[in-house]
Amino acid sequence: MGGACAFESTGSALWAKQACVMLFSSIGEMLANAPNSAQPPLFSVIIAVYNEWSLVQECLRSLAEQASPPPFEVIVVDDGSEVPATDSVQQYGNSYRLRIVREAHAGIPAARNRGVQESKGEIFVFTDADCRLGSSCLSELAAAIARFPQHSCFQLHLTGDSSTLLGRAEELRMIALQNQTMQRDGRIRLLNTAGFAIRRSHSCVQLGLFNPAAHRGEDTLLLATLMQHGELPLFVPNARVQHSISLSFTGSIRKDVRSGWLQRGTFRTIAAKGIRVRMRNKDRVRMLYSTWKTSRQPSIGRAAWMVLVTRQLVERTMTVLCEFWPSK
Repeated sequence: MGGACAFESTGSALWAKQACVMLFSSIGEMLANAPNSAQPPLFSVIIAVYNEWSLVQECLRSLAEQASPPPFEVIVVDDGSEVPATDSVQQYGNSYRLRIVREAHAGIPAARNRGVQESKGEIFVFTDADCRLGSSCLSELAAAIARFPQHSCFQLHLTGDSSTLLGRAEELRMIALQNQTMQRDGRIRLLNTAGFAIRRSHSCVQLGLFNPAAHRGEDTLLLATLMQHGELPLFVPNARVQHSISLSFTGSIRKDVRSGWLQRGTFRTIAAKGIRVRMRNKDRVRMLYSTWKTSRQPSIGRAAWMVLVTRQLVERTMTVLCEFWPSK
């Protein structure tokens, strides 16, 4: 009987000790990410915004809901929006270090570069206004960065919002694209600034990460530059970022047409580097078959596959047309 009481007493003491450790750890994290914290941030999360204040609120909320994150700051660069940041956006400055930098409209690449200039973190984390970070995204990214000090670039795991048809099509696209570009050594032949991180010490940062002349596809251009130097981002599977699509199907098609037209100059620049980043036709057929098989899952469905194929066909058509369109 006395032994049982001693065991219970020891167990209670151990539980109390663990509870105290967790409490002080949580307090330490809160203080490190407090708006007025003097502790240097590990991460500088950079979000370029142009008239997307309603969307960026969800992104900022997901940052406020991070579980056990390392010290971080958030830099929102307003790329000359028609109206400045709303109070509902600025309120997140009460949850963590948030800065909103407003500049004349110069394009998203220039806005991201401005974010880099304004940042204090050791690691730059890029995401988009229409993205939401998983609750463990920053902690998982920090763990990967600490575990692989030899890597300087990191591609986060992108997903779609499966609550809508367009979101399921995006989820299907992300599954196929990330699977097809994954390398055996854990790196990935993909760079998407919806979820991408790079160390401040990287040489590309000193030269200017994003080419302001690239109206679209600036992240693919950065990938080509990395590949020129034999480098690829390391894939971080547990650092998840969900990309939500707020447009209608017709609006998405219009966006695909516009994006295909705007990025023609970017792909000519990439071609001049002698780097191939686009899929070959056989890879496209393989990806088409892969997405067809994956769409059998009830959580995705064939309708999502049809939406994806339609959008991919529009994009491919624009690519072919742009290849024959005379450059200026």
